[in-house]
Amino acid sequence: MASTSLSDKFHFFEEDVSQIDLPEKFTFPFSYQAHPLAITAAKQVQRYLESSFENNHNFGLDPDQEGLIIGKMFGVLVIRNQVGQLGFLAAYSGKLDQGDQLPYFVPPVFDVFEKGNFYRVEEVNISALNSEIESIEKNTSFQALQNVFQESKDQSAREIEDQKEAIRQSRKERKERKTEALESLSTEEAKRIIDETIKESLKQKYELRVLQENWQNKIDELEKELEPFLFKIEQLKEERKSRSNKLQKQLFENYTFLNAHQEEQSLLTIFIENLGITPPAGAGECAAPKLLQFAYSNDLKPVTMLEFWWGASPKSEIRKHKEYYPACNSKCGPILGFMLDGLEVDENPMKNNPAEGKELEIIFEDESIIVINKPADFLSVPGRFVKDSVQTRIRKKYPDAFLVHRLDQGTSGIILLAKNHEVYVKLQRQFTGRTVSKKYVAILDGLLKEKEGFIDLPLRVDLENRPFQLVCYEHGKPAKTKYEVISEENGKTRIHFYPITGRTHQLRVHAAHPSGLNTPIVGDDLYGKSADRLHLHAAHLEFTHPTTGERVNFTKKEEF
Repeated sequence: MASTSLSDKFHFFEEDVSQIDLPEKFTFPFSYQAHPLAITAAKQVQRYLESSFENNHNFGLDPDQEGLIIGKMFGVLVIRNQVGQLGFLAAYSGKLDQGDQLPYFVPPVFDVFEKGNFYRVEEVNISALNSEIESIEKNTSFQALQNVFQESKDQSAREIEDQKEAIRQSRKERKERKTEALESLSTEEAKRIIDETIKESLKQKYELRVLQENWQNKIDELEKELEPFLFKIEQLKEERKSRSNKLQKQLFENYTFLNAHQEEQSLLTIFIENLGITPPAGAGECAAPKLLQFAYSNDLKPVTMLEFWWGASPKSEIRKHKEYYPACNSKCGPILGFMLDGLEVDENPMKNNPAEGKELEIIFEDESIIVINKPADFLSVPGRFVKDSVQTRIRKKYPDAFLVHRLDQGTSGIILLAKNHEVYVKLQRQFTGRTVSKKYVAILDGLLKEKEGFIDLPLRVDLENRPFQLVCYEHGKPAKTKYEVISEENGKTRIHFYPITGRTHQLRVHAAHPSGLNTPIVGDDLYGKSADRLHLHAAHLEFTHPTTGERVNFTKKEEF
């Protein structure tokens, strides 16, 4: 096993960083501007990965490399050691190749691959149970019995249904005979016919009951023969389930994390006891917890950190090679919430009101509707931390007003409001019926080969990392966009988007995803690189006026 000593993990900067000012506070990991020190460290790690890294893991960067392609998130943590020297630690999320620890990177919080630990021992026991279950299921006698049993059930079902159908047909014939007898025969003769039909009915019911009982007896006999096999399989599965649950709990207890106060909590405490939820798969395996855990365990002072993606993008998420990303919310949110306690951390930027000092421009207003030009970085509706929004401001003047649709916080442009619920319903029908025409202007961070086209990528929310959206063909909702290139300048592309559907982050994902345009919108801090603002503007909106019935349209030019 590779050494986990501090000397292997503490890396000095290859470049002179003495002129870079240290940050006043530690990085808020879920939304940040990468600090120059962290960027310098990340680039040094990337050079190492490009030139000196020896591993069989296939990141998808070498087209000739075999094996499953899995890109990875890497992280760097700039730290000071016990004597005040500045350096950094590096880590990767999850595991690489066969799970062996690598000298350059900090170890996992808990190493499930360590020989002799409880996880490896119990994993062998559970694997043995799986093998025993598989051996029984593949037993030729068991398989032959199962086949006979299933064939008997199928045949019995067919024969019983055929008999029931014959009874139904006979019932119709008997009814016709009784009707004809009552109409054309004497009372005595008609009574004889009716008695005959009753006997026939009773006979058929008896025959059906005998058939059902015979088949049930045969199936019961086959079940008795199968029972020893099935009982053993069920017994083994119950034991496997019990062992797996105990192992999972033990694992949660052994994944223990420190904070800056040197206090300790386990995954069990952080998720199950504190939040009442089961830890997500892979919780504690991300780069950020690994880095902080190693720093706290070795008396190293965290200064700043960042995470970057290395390798090919996954099919569903948007991850660009070498780009910086925030920590994930579902796995890392609760863990880092504990681990950062005791550090002076940058304030969550989501708590700042981006609309402070900005005004809403009313483009048009009448007795039914209000058309507004929303500034960039202005919420459409109240958020978790900030309540100031288009909706709250308009409702101060018009308490019954409704937002008919929304724009992302970073998106500027035309947004429509109804002054009452009746108007809102009429306008909503137009949006859901797709009779509203919309045009957006965006600047993409790159050039496109195709000057116009159509994007069809279904979307759903990333349940483990809201508010990110995923491309998902199984559970995603249809999302369709037309586009046309307007101009190109300085390696950037000005483009018009015509969304046919209106999914959350639709244009941003369709622009950035490899199966879309593979070119993110300038300033997209979720799916691309942050800038002064998100260069996306709702420039044109056309719909049928809910009161006059006339087709109306509004245009507002972008300011970028």
